[in-house]
Amino acid sequence: MTRSPDDESRSADSPAPTDSSEASSSTSAPAYAAAGVDLDHDESFIDDVKEIAKSTFRPEVLSSIGGFAGMFKAPDRYKNPIFVAATDGVGTKLKLAAQIGRYDTIGIDCVAMVVNDLIVQGAEPLIFLDYIAMGDLDKQTASDALRGVAEGCRRAGAALLGGETATMPGVYPKGELEIVGFSVGVVEREAVIDGSTISESDVLIGLASSGFHSNGYSLVRSVLDAGLAAGKFDLFEEPPGMRTNLASALLAPTRIYVKPLLNLIRDFDVHGMVHVTGGGFAGNVPRVLPAGIRARIDTQAWPRPDVYEWIAREGELPETEMLRVFNCGIGMILIVPDDCADEVLHRLRGLDERGYRIGKIERKTVDDPPILFDPGFLRIDLNALLDPA
Repeated sequence: MTRSPDDESRSADSPAPTDSSEASSSTSAPAYAAAGVDLDHDESFIDDVKEIAKSTFRPEVLSSIGGFAGMFKAPDRYKNPIFVAATDGVGTKLKLAAQIGRYDTIGIDCVAMVVNDLIVQGAEPLIFLDYIAMGDLDKQTASDALRGVAEGCRRAGAALLGGETATMPGVYPKGELEIVGFSVGVVEREAVIDGSTISESDVLIGLASSGFHSNGYSLVRSVLDAGLAAGKFDLFEEPPGMRTNLASALLAPTRIYVKPLLNLIRDFDVHGMVHVTGGGFAGNVPRVLPAGIRARIDTQAWPRPDVYEWIAREGELPETEMLRVFNCGIGMILIVPDDCADEVLHRLRGLDERGYRIGKIERKTVDDPPILFDPGFLRIDLNALLDPA
């Protein structure tokens, strides 16, 4: 695992700079410290990184924190392994974290946005690398973010193999940071899920999200800032119709679906999966559909978290834009044969996931759009879903 200082950046989980006011002649590189990068201060962060990361290690990890690169081997149980890689960041949700002064959940977001992209191909995440950059290294902030990364890795079953902590004076405002993640997963060649087997009459099963996840926050912050400036609401108070304060609702970490989905694809024929991220349903569902078919989705087939009603009301957003920008309460979609849909839903409940039958696959003509929103066509009783008893 890397993390060692190197000009403005440090390799795999080494630190970043401090405020120039903290620089002193006692440092080993005083001129560099005066310029904003205190190597002695930053390098001391590596011990914190080692402690945070070690709880995520898997048997396949062959290296330790502090080297120039991390090493791991494919799990022995894979006979014809295909490696799958993905990368993503947290986006402007970071601005909200800085505004609220809370960084312990954004690391989970960072992991989730990457590993949820891997699992839709059927891949088990093996390792994770993070990149954290700050104007100067605030060890508490960096540690909070990194502990979130480690928690996300534990939830996904991935080893935090390494990373980079960069000090970039003048690039990032004091108290803010950038965080990006990279992951590699593995899947048997014959078990790759690519949507090619999706066919007419397949069923769409939606898995509940924990909120906005890490998408649409430029719009979220625009609505929030306008309301705060007008005195309409407070970040730490509960708006009408919500059961938590805005800060908690808006920083709720992205749900990580890896472990329950690995359980499902082991026993069921899953034809396709969709991670509902930036671009909402219309921007993601068509990515997995073969030619000649479309998805018909009942937008009334699942309950939406209160925070969606809040933003639709405060932002005066039409339903079309809500579905185009946000996940609207569905963070992952499974596409399965109709004859096993009920069993899949039952298994999901046993895995503490809230799953809903939200649509079906239909044949389409050349002129038909790849996705059709048809509110109410499934005629599902949401009250029964919320209270099966």
